[in-house]
This record gives sequence, C-alpha cells and structure tokens, in this order.
Amino acid sequence: MSLQDRIQNVEKSIQAACARSGRNRSEVNIVAVTKYVSVDMTRSVLEEGILHVGENRPQNAIPKWEALHGQGTWHFIGHLQSRKVKDVVGKFKYIHSLDRISLAQELDKRAAAIGEEVLAFVQVNVSGESSKQGLVPAEVEDFLKEMQSYSHVKVIGLMTMAPIEEDPELTRPVFRGLRELRDELNAKAVTSEPLTELSMGMSGDFEVAIEEGATWVRLGTILVGKGEES
Repeated sequence: MSLQDRIQNVEKSIQAACARSGRNRSEVNIVAVTKYVSVDMTRSVLEEGILHVGENRPQNAIPKWEALHGQGTWHFIGHLQSRKVKDVVGKFKYIHSLDRISLAQELDKRAAAIGEEVLAFVQVNVSGESSKQGLVPAEVEDFLKEMQSYSHVKVIGLMTMAPIEEDPELTRPVFRGLRELRDELNAKAVTSEPLTELSMGMSGDFEVAIEEGATWVRLGTILVGKGEES
C-alpha cells in the first residue's frame, strides 16, 4: 500500500470517528511517528501535507531534522532525559512527555537561552501500568501549579499511552480518564489558561481516542508503514 493510500485510509477513519462522536474534523491533528522510517519517507510525509512529525530519540531524530533543514513541526514523543534537552530545544516545538520538575527546569533554562517557548504535554500514567512513564492522575494538579514558575515552558494539555489491547474498545476508559482529568483541572482553573489539548491514541486505538476527545493522535505504522531508519 502506498503512502497516499495509507493517508487516505487514516483520513477516512478520523472522519468516521469524528462523525460518531459529534466532533469537528478540524479538532484532530496527526503527528506522523517517523522514528522507524528513513529520511526519504519522512520527507515524503511532509510533501503529502502532514506537517507534524514525531520522534523519540534525539540521536536518531537530529540527523533527520538536519537533512530536512528543519521542515515541518517536530514533536518529541518519547521519554526525554534532562541531559538531552540541549539537543531538543530549538528543534522540537512540542514535548509530549513532561513528567518531572527537573525536566521542566532544564527545558525552561534552554528555551530562555535562545528566546523560545516550548509547548508541553504533561504525561499521565492513567492506566497505572508499572512499565509506563508519567505522573499518576492525583499528582497532576500540584505539578501544574509548580509549573507556573517556568515562563518558557507552556503546558497546553495532557498525554497518555493506553495498554496495547487486541480490542481497541478496551482502551476507552484510559482515554476517557485523561479527558475527564483535563476537564476537572480546567474547572478548578489550575492553570492560567485552560488546557485545550489531549495527546492520546496510536495506530491501534486512535479511533477510540478521537471518540474520547483526542486532539493529537500519534500514528506510526498505520500511516508511514514499516521501515528501517537511515
């Protein structure tokens, strides 16, 4: 199947999920997860009009970013070590994995040094799996209050990863839980501006995530196919 065919199929699925849940298609953004594909495929994705790309390892992403001359908007979607922040800030506009204050401090310091603002999602471990990173839901309110001290890191929403399930319907409580948490935090006016974004849903479960309110879906294989990085 060609890239164009995959994009068309994904688009149909997104439109159907929006229709089922009474949402506007414009509310849902695609991040093409290009971590397993080549520079050429990443370039093709951008040329097809999908302008948001996601990577999770700086050492693999930076050569792609340089080869593509910074085309597109780059999202860091993996666990980010503080010592790698210097490689990420200035290249990646979005960080989907903010999960500790020490990381916020380093992001803020680096962003301030170059006069930029980092847009961040707080990663929440809604499922409670020990294998997953992120804050437990009960920790998020205090974390967000502490984040008010960092003027160059703007928290725009929350991110979560659901368990891998054969039946995507089983992921629904996780996605619903993240949306409800966001809505509760907004009702309390925990942040100076409402949290508007939810980064949730991947190739196997993005339709359910959209039905539950996802504004960013992170799509790898179903969109870009399989391949080896080069």
